[in-house]
Amino acid sequence: MSRLLIRNGTVIDPAGDMERPASLLIDDGRIAAVLAEDDDPGHADRTIDASGLLVCPGFVDAHVALREPGFEEDETIASATAAALAGGFTSIAALPDTNPVVDNHGSAEFVKRQAERAGNCRVYPLGAVTKGNQGKELAEIGQLVEAEAVAFTDGKTPIANAEVMRRALEYTGMFGRPILHYSIVPELLEAGLMHEGFESTRLGLRGIPAAAQDIMTDRDIALAELTEGRVHIMCVTTSGAVDHIRRAQQAGIRVTADVTPHHLLLTDDVMGTFDTLYKCNPPFRSREHINALIAGLQDGTISVISCDHQPLAIEKKAVELDSAPFGICGLETAGDLRRNTHSTGTSVVATVDRLPDGSSGWSARTERGNADGRCRRRRHADRSERSLDRRCQIIPIPQPQYSVRRAARYRSSRDNDRRRRREIQHAGVVSRFSRPPPDRCRRRHHRIPFRRRSGPPERIDRS
Repeated sequence: MSRLLIRNGTVIDPAGDMERPASLLIDDGRIAAVLAEDDDPGHADRTIDASGLLVCPGFVDAHVALREPGFEEDETIASATAAALAGGFTSIAALPDTNPVVDNHGSAEFVKRQAERAGNCRVYPLGAVTKGNQGKELAEIGQLVEAEAVAFTDGKTPIANAEVMRRALEYTGMFGRPILHYSIVPELLEAGLMHEGFESTRLGLRGIPAAAQDIMTDRDIALAELTEGRVHIMCVTTSGAVDHIRRAQQAGIRVTADVTPHHLLLTDDVMGTFDTLYKCNPPFRSREHINALIAGLQDGTISVISCDHQPLAIEKKAVELDSAPFGICGLETAGDLRRNTHSTGTSVVATVDRLPDGSSGWSARTERGNADGRCRRRRHADRSERSLDRRCQIIPIPQPQYSVRRAARYRSSRDNDRRRRREIQHAGVVSRFSRPPPDRCRRRHHRIPFRRRSGPPERIDRS
């Protein structure tokens, strides 16, 4: 039996509303006591000096893209869980948007086994709502529940069919599981690059209106009220969506929401650099929307901060802005970003790392895995230590600066070349751009005369 003592740290317990200097005594992997500075801890086999550090329960992220299987060039389960530990996360929920999609028992088991082999942090699989994330036919919900899927989602693919969403809420409600939905109208999202507003007009980029999220959020709330199901809105970024969720919660509808650290700190004016690393989905919004998000955190409308880790290979980002895929990383830097959020007035104790609807089934599932985010006696010591004064420096990888205008000029010149080639071909002029007709390059004396006759061939006398 080993005893570990963590001294002189600032202990934070979000569930117990505690944030004070204290010492933590861990006995054989479980928390034995939370001691004041002048208490005698007794004998300890190992002592850690946590001066200037936060000692808190391990962070829990509600949705993370692990990319494995199918997209190992972007991320693997081993690398993602290692990045999670580096950022202070000891439990994460894995999105099912892989190839193949996690829409059956075997796929969920694969994710769990790979996480066990990696041996880093806990990974809870999220099951797909529809087969192949196509939004047409419900997945094997019962099999996924047996495979210990803690919730259901189609990742960053919104379920546009309201009838499918209704049946999914009814079916998952039978098993006491919520649906995590990326609420945005796909038709309004198509071909958009950034938030639609003053900056998009100034830069000449196609925007994604805030109404795209407001409309779908209102629909999901209406369906949750109709079915009495549980829906969690992922990546809320607009003031209208925050207002809809606040009114729904006041009416007793079972709806929760999360926000990402980068959407709390960055505005749409960063797109003026045309840097593809800032291209994420949903896009960065204006300052008015960010103020509404912070207000939603302060009054409890938004109950979860999730980093929405969407890793991509740098080769996929080193292209033109309109060709680059959406995605931004966040596991390793989320802890430092959350302290910046705390400095703007948002309470860390009230908002950090609470799972959606923490009083119901999902929390019960994670509590059996000792990932319930509490710092109390006889709990497993699933802790995270973060520096109070350390600043995280992010060094970007140098890459060519592409712009949409440059890509448009290239496409225009390419189209002009193709047009000139077609005009030459239609005019019948032989050139290097068009292949001449076969009969023009064949000479007469190369042809061998022959006659079609019945019976054996007849020899032709050429003398």
